[in-house]
Parts: sequence; C-alpha cells; structure tokens
Amino acid sequence: MYCWVNGKVIDERDVHISPFDHGFLYGLGFFEVFRTYQGRAILLEEHFNRLCSSLNHYRISMPYTIKSIENAIFELLKRGSNKDSVFRLNVSAGTAMDSFPLQYKNPNVILFQEALPLRKRGTEKKAIWLKTRRNTPEQHTRFKSHHFGNNILARFEIDNLDTTEGFFLTSKGLVAEGVKSNIFWVRDGILYTPSLVAGIVPGITRQWVIHAAQQFGIPVVEDIFIKSDVENAYECFVTNSIEELVPISKIGRTKFLGESGPVYQRLHHAYIEEIIQTMKRG
Repeated sequence: MYCWVNGKVIDERDVHISPFDHGFLYGLGFFEVFRTYQGRAILLEEHFNRLCSSLNHYRISMPYTIKSIENAIFELLKRGSNKDSVFRLNVSAGTAMDSFPLQYKNPNVILFQEALPLRKRGTEKKAIWLKTRRNTPEQHTRFKSHHFGNNILARFEIDNLDTTEGFFLTSKGLVAEGVKSNIFWVRDGILYTPSLVAGIVPGITRQWVIHAAQQFGIPVVEDIFIKSDVENAYECFVTNSIEELVPISKIGRTKFLGESGPVYQRLHHAYIEEIIQTMKRG
C-alpha cells in the first residue's frame, strides 16, 4: 500500500515520523476519514474545512490545498488499481525546538489509504449503552484529534464493531455519540439528535442528515437528552462517513424499526442520490 506523505507518494514501509513530532509527544494532531465512490470523495470540502478549522485553532499550518488532496487521492487510487478505498487525512503538528511554540509551521501531512470494509449498505446493527463515559472536549467544540483514548476504552466493551455500536453517555448521564458515529432517533415523525453542547463531534454526515431532513420538512430537534429519550423512540440510526446511515435494530430490550424505518429509508435514499450526483459531476 502507498501513502501520500508531505506531497510525495511513497510505500507505506518507507513512512517514518520523528519521535520528536508533537503529534507523538503531546498528541497534537488532527484527522479526517472519508471514502471514495468511483474515485470521488463525498463531501470532501466539508471534511477539509473542518480539518483546517481544527488546525487553525492550534496554530498548525496547512501547506496544501483541497485540490492537492484531490490529486493525492487520485494518485493513490491509481497506484492501488483504482479500487475505491477508505482514506485518512492526518496532520500532526511536526517537530519544534520549543516544547510549547507559538505556532507550528512544518506539520507532517499524511494521506493513508485502506481497503473498504466488506459490509452491505444499510445492514442493521444493534447498540449497547457503554459503561465508559464520554470525556469532555478540550475546547468548546470536539475536534477529530489524536486524543482518542476514550474511544479505545469504549471499543474494548464491544465484541464486534461490525454488528454492534456503543452509545456514550456523558458524566452527567446525557446521550452523546457512538464509538465511531453520531446518533439519531425518531418519535412521532420528529428527528432527534444530541446537540454539540453534549461534547460530540460535529459529524459531516450528521450535518448532511440534519440539512436533508429540514429540506424534506421533517422537524429536527438538537438538544440534550437522557437514555429514556432514545429508548422511547420508534427508529434509531447512526451516521459516519464510511458506513453512511446505519439502522439500529435494538438497544437492550428496546427494539426499533431498523432498516424498515420510514424516516431512515427516506434519508438514506437521499444520501445515496447525493453520492450518485457527486459521481456524475466528477
């Protein structure tokens, strides 16, 4: 497998990062994960902008444009027999003489390519309430950063992430997000999802779903919620950029409509249409 490292395509075996990189020393780095469909990355601009926002907050330079990233994706796909893949765009702060510099001008930017998971679109998962509580973000909005230990601890509670998603609660018992997803549920025709004030990642697919639901005239409520709010729902689904919209069949003793949920079906079909239109534009 090949990687795009600081502007060059190299074999993964030749990728080396200094142990003095502040991404290693202090966990100072950020990333985005997305996938391609017939060579096109869906919502890439939104992913890139979210990444740049995180970098700007920590005064880390981003030396590449979105066009550079698009070209890198195409180059890696070409090296990989043009097979659609999962990509991780990772930016670590880089080395610095000062332990606490005022800015980071020379980050390490790496685009990783991984095989797509062999999972049928729309396959149901079950969910569990995690014992591990969601940690609080280090700033007002949670960034997708190298500080991922909380998710790893939670992952240990789940035997198989392909069939089960874990739902975080905050230290105050509020519904937060999944180990690798944002959470939605439906009751009485209203779509609910935790607010960003619950300390969740502002997911790219999450935002797309909210916007699409509003366009369809489906009421959307972003607020703070407790477990019973989810358990009293008719439908439940989770979102991420790799698996799209994933229906949840049950959590504990509570059963949901799963893949047959009408709101889930309408939104997922619309997301698939978004993919089709993006590929046509390409």
